[in-house]
Amino acid sequence: MSDLGAVPAAPSKSLLFLEARAAVDFATMLRPLIRGESRSVAQQTDSLTVVVPGFGSGDAYTLPLRRFLKQNGVRSEGWGLGTNLGGSNLPHTQEDLSSRWDFEHLEEYRGEVAVPFLIDRLYDAVMARHTATGKKISLVGWSLGGFLAREVARELPDVVDKVVTMGSPLIGGPKYTAAAPVFRRRGTDLDWIEAEIARREETVPPISQPITAIISKTDGIVDWNAVYDHKSPKVRHIEVDASHLGMGFNTKIWSYVLGALLSRDQENTA
Repeated sequence: MSDLGAVPAAPSKSLLFLEARAAVDFATMLRPLIRGESRSVAQQTDSLTVVVPGFGSGDAYTLPLRRFLKQNGVRSEGWGLGTNLGGSNLPHTQEDLSSRWDFEHLEEYRGEVAVPFLIDRLYDAVMARHTATGKKISLVGWSLGGFLAREVARELPDVVDKVVTMGSPLIGGPKYTAAAPVFRRRGTDLDWIEAEIARREETVPPISQPITAIISKTDGIVDWNAVYDHKSPKVRHIEVDASHLGMGFNTKIWSYVLGALLSRDQENTA
């Protein structure tokens, strides 16, 4: 990939118009699912895959991908935490975060640590599934769901087997996304969020598990420069030409997700 040193910025309005391509992805995915073109096969992985939805969506949105994975030998399930609203729908204070978080206390709180609070909930859910099944957990995350998945993997290197992300912002939180204006109107300190994410990357050990990061330079929701992973030692980047909203319905991306989950060895291609 090129322009690796580029500074992230909010996606252009012209790219936002291209998000209409998601409708094509949705229509295209229906045929193989309805016709059952992906035949059911014997279980091919030892781990359980949990698929984490993007912002504003829930398990219903990841059902087609999970059905495809199941038809191809990967046991998968939803995250089971309802609609992903970045933790803003969960009552909490800054003091409710687990001891795993180290951040500068905000005098006036406007939801800046809602995502870390949600990560704590996903951490608990992943540990519960690991305990119940005795299996390692692979995490697939769409958009914000990928950021959540990465941070859980960082905290659970012996439980999480691998991670796959689709258009997930790693830099700046919502700052370099099309949703940034909404957060600014709420008074959310996006600069504080960006600085705390960067500080965590520098002070907490990197994610040691294999990561597959799927990126589209024509993503109209998240700037691709904020999606590129410069830190993880075992990351593989796959570039696609796809809309952000259609990534979870794109059958070509499905094949990349499946390949990543079935792969036993992944070289660092960062």
